Amino acid sequence: MSTFIAAFVVLLLFFLLMSIGYLVKRTAVAGSCGGLGALGIEKACDCDDPCDNRKAKMAAEEARREKLEKNRII
Repeated sequence: MSTFIAAFVVLLLFFLLMSIGYLVKRTAVAGSCGGLGALGIEKACDCDDPCDNRKAKMAAEEARREKLEKNRII
């Protein structure tokens, strides 16, 4: 039982440190390879004319990004 408790405490400590790092840096967690942007693909569906549902999602994401940049404290 003590092994379980120790592992749980280590896991909680890890999540706590990650959350503090996120709050300090204010950047999204990113992979080391750069993701799709490194390949020159701007969006997950790389079609020329996205469907209406995808356009709405992209517009909402852009509005959210602009709002975050506008209201950024640091």
